[in-house]
Amino acid sequence: MNLIKANSLLRKMSMKLLSTVKSFGGEQRVYSHVSDVLGCEMKFGVYVPQAVIEDNKKCPVLYFLSGLTCTHENFIQKAGMQQYASKYDLIVVNPDTSPRNIEIAGQDDSYDFGSGASFYVDATEKPWSKHYKMFTYVTKELVDLIDENLPTSPNKRGIFGHSMGGHGALICALKNPGLYQSVSAFAPISNPTECPWGKKALGGYLGENANEWKEWDATELIKNYTGVPMQIFVDQGTADNFLKEGQLLPQNLLQAAGICDHISLIYKERDGYDHGYFYINTFIGEHLEYHSKLLEG
Repeated sequence: MNLIKANSLLRKMSMKLLSTVKSFGGEQRVYSHVSDVLGCEMKFGVYVPQAVIEDNKKCPVLYFLSGLTCTHENFIQKAGMQQYASKYDLIVVNPDTSPRNIEIAGQDDSYDFGSGASFYVDATEKPWSKHYKMFTYVTKELVDLIDENLPTSPNKRGIFGHSMGGHGALICALKNPGLYQSVSAFAPISNPTECPWGKKALGGYLGENANEWKEWDATELIKNYTGVPMQIFVDQGTADNFLKEGQLLPQNLLQAAGICDHISLIYKERDGYDHGYFYINTFIGEHLEYHSKLLEG
């Protein structure tokens, strides 16, 4: 047995089904596996539509990245995505927001750094660099795991997320041109090098050199983006307190996209909506329809 086949078999063996419930004809599942990249056991949700269960149909796969303080459970329980994933025959995968059950001093001291607050970067500063490599986990290890264990359609892959995860979705797409065929974000932290949340997280994970942070900032990445043409759908509530506090800075992302020939940005403001899951629940159907059209097109 060659090394590639052996690694593939090991990944399949390590994917453990923890729970499954029927939802809109499909199944909402939770799996765990031992991550080589993160050095710990990780849980993630997978919605499998009826077309996969009954016909073993190959379907597009859509990844959702959650925001600060969340686990894999928040999106599954609160977003209401299952009915739309069933309607559009989408496999929807949502990982946890950081490594879990590891021993790092200070990892639970604050809500916006450490546990539940990975910012989906590959940390370079000790002690975080040993485990906090969520970018590689989301874009490589988890993608391989899903493709090897579920009937996913080749080259039909999308990514979206909320807040910290919205920004995570943006950098995953921008740093991997062509990996995802559809991208969207709910209220993303659009310019983390310029906001308090981002400065704290990037400084802690990447060190004091602010120039190196730009490689993990969607607004900065768009300024220099020359990859395959990409359309991005950004959604923002007008009553979002974090928008008013200067944590999200979507105007900076819009300005950067406006001068980039390779990026087309759709920006929708939702009058009166805040930052929470009632907002996401209201517009999740529109996002899944958006992804479905691009992935099937």
